[in-house]
Amino acid sequence: MRADSIDTQARSIVMIGNGGGALWRAFSVHVARNPGWIKRDNPLDDFTREAIEGAVATAARASGARCTTVFPFVNGGPTLNFMEAAKLAGLAGPSIIGVVVNPVYGPWIAFRAAILTDAEIDAPGAALGFDPCPSCSARSCISACPAGAVAFPAGWDIPRCLIHRVEAEPDCAARCHARVGCVLGPEHRYPDDELAYHQERALRAMRPYYDTHLHPTRSR
Repeated sequence: MRADSIDTQARSIVMIGNGGGALWRAFSVHVARNPGWIKRDNPLDDFTREAIEGAVATAARASGARCTTVFPFVNGGPTLNFMEAAKLAGLAGPSIIGVVVNPVYGPWIAFRAAILTDAEIDAPGAALGFDPCPSCSARSCISACPAGAVAFPAGWDIPRCLIHRVEAEPDCAARCHARVGCVLGPEHRYPDDELAYHQERALRAMRPYYDTHLHPTRSR
């Protein structure tokens, strides 16, 4: 997960993310204009790739910049640790709920693409060094989690969360309660249909691991 394993000439990484519901609104417009798009296996990922390759990367290359695009959802090749890269770029900080957080958008951010370029760029965001959980007095995310999978300072208990998600699916099908319970940026919360979209796909990824490693009959 290093830039030079993808592009040996890369000298900078430009992180591209979304905050709040703007991406989902743009995606919804695209889906309405393109019948059948929503039936793709990963329609939001495909939309992201089309937007980045068709607009951002094309414009960057037209300006004379050399760039390579990288996405977190592409399997089978070298990639980056997008959460760690976002922290280094000053766009987010760690949290005990398993996602990164931003001073403005709270947990309602995602990093969906990166551009590797041979240009030297050093312009960190305002969240460089942001680490809100140790000083949070509410920690309402802990009590909000029905699985008891969030604690301080331990953080997110992935197996506990995964087991609950698979075995008590309706509990968290519509949203991650701990994420919704975070006190940061509640006004930027994703729309309900976007929350359900991400939850369904997360559960889809969790099931094979559960069946192989955590199912009671497999763990004996």
